[in-house]
Amino acid sequence: QVQLVESGGGLVQAGGSLRLSCAASGRTFSSYAMGWFRQAPGKGRLFVAGIIWSNGNTYYADSVKGRFTISRDNAKNTGYLQMNSLKPEDTAVYYCAAAADSTTWVVLTMERGYDYWGQGTQVTVSS
Repeated sequence: QVQLVESGGGLVQAGGSLRLSCAASGRTFSSYAMGWFRQAPGKGRLFVAGIIWSNGNTYYADSVKGRFTISRDNAKNTGYLQMNSLKPEDTAVYYCAAAADSTTWVVLTMERGYDYWGQGTQVTVSS
């Protein structure tokens, strides 16, 4: 079993920055990709960004391109989401997820592409 624990959420003013972390642990952590999703009140969970563990390839939702950066530290089994120029519409619960097996980016932009999920961390951006 793999456990994912997010941290780094909080309250920030519009234009500010936050860095989310996702620490992975378990008997043997080995996954193909990590993704970040977010869920605003009353809305579904949406893909934000993803990264392939082995080669660092990344993919972003259009709404965050140029503002958010996903990265990973393989030695620490930890993924990160650096969020800059935050907007009130970025307010949501942010979840990290891990995909166990190789798949396409089309699948990795969907919830069903992931096998493990963290508990979520709240990000609130005030105007």
